[in-house]
Parts: sequence; structure tokens; C-alpha cells
Amino acid sequence: MRHNISRIGVIIATSALAVAGTTAAGAVEAGPVRSAGLYAPSALVLTVGKGDTASVTVQRAVTLSCAPRATGTHPAPGAACSELRSVDGEFGLLARPQSQGNCTRQWDPLVLSATGVWQGRNVSWSATYGNACEMRASLTDGSVFAF
Repeated sequence: MRHNISRIGVIIATSALAVAGTTAAGAVEAGPVRSAGLYAPSALVLTVGKGDTASVTVQRAVTLSCAPRATGTHPAPGAACSELRSVDGEFGLLARPQSQGNCTRQWDPLVLSATGVWQGRNVSWSATYGNACEMRASLTDGSVFAF
């Protein structure tokens, strides 16, 4: 499934504005995320890109919202939200220590990233893997980035 990159930029910008407050003059101020409802906001943009951290070309991107219920363009939002809840939104805990296993040493880097808000906390996370095999071998469940 391909997504329009400019649409994703609008989603990220909208999320950023929702997280920040504005002054009377219209300047943006950083502040705590507040929710109008009973649930702390959890809205993320997840991407998979080719390249290294210096130059990534986004190949796939989805949105994921986990409160009050799992929604978004993610193909399995319920499973992805459950996996994130199991690690309290700590994306670094989704990966097990990398073992070479049956993966080749081919350098064809992939970058996974997550940007947005998890239960009221700002999230900006990324990880680079040497190739797709290494990425699949290191992800514990794989629901979050299975798109």
C-alpha cells in the first residue's frame, strides 16, 4: 500500500500542532499534551524507509491511534496497540538483541521510525537495520511494523 508523502507530512504537522499550544500572537509553545476526554492521546505515524539515517526514502507509512480504541491506517491496529501497551510505548523494547541467525551480511539498510504521542508523551524514535532479514529477526512480535 502506498501513501502520499505530503499527506503524511500534514498528519505529522497536525499532530505536532495538537501537542503544542499557541500564544495570543500565534507563536507555538511546547507544553504538556492534554486530552479533552478520559484517555491520554496516543496517535503515531510509523514509517519504514530504505537507506541509512542520513538519507532515508520512506517506502511505507501508516497512522496508529490507540485511545480510546485502536484505529488508523495500520492493517492490524488492535495487535499493534497491544504490543505497544506491553512495553509501555517504549519502542526500543520491541527489539530483542540482534543475533545474526540465518541472515546474510548484505548491507541494504532499513530505517523504522515512530513519531507522535503515546499516552500523552511525545515520541520520536528510529532504528536502523542492515537488511530486511535482520529487521524481522530482531522484532519480538512484529505487529507494530507489520505493514
